[in-house]
Amino acid sequence: MSDPPPNPGGDPAGGRAVRSSASPPEAGRPPALALVVVHRNDGPDRATIHPPMVVGVARMETWLSVDRSAVVDLAAWR
Repeated sequence: MSDPPPNPGGDPAGGRAVRSSASPPEAGRPPALALVVVHRNDGPDRATIHPPMVVGVARMETWLSVDRSAVVDLAAWR
């Protein structure tokens, strides 16, 4: 089971959230996603990825959290 999406103001464990969002999708391109990174003092940083314009229940149904070390910049792999 995944952790709940991070709190935009920080993490109860003393972490700090950093937000980044992409532009809206253009025709023929995959949808944009937003990335929120929570820096934790007691474990690995966590990254939560979600559609940027989705809120409420829809957002809770479409997020994914992983250790930050699993997220890489796409340009680095091209």
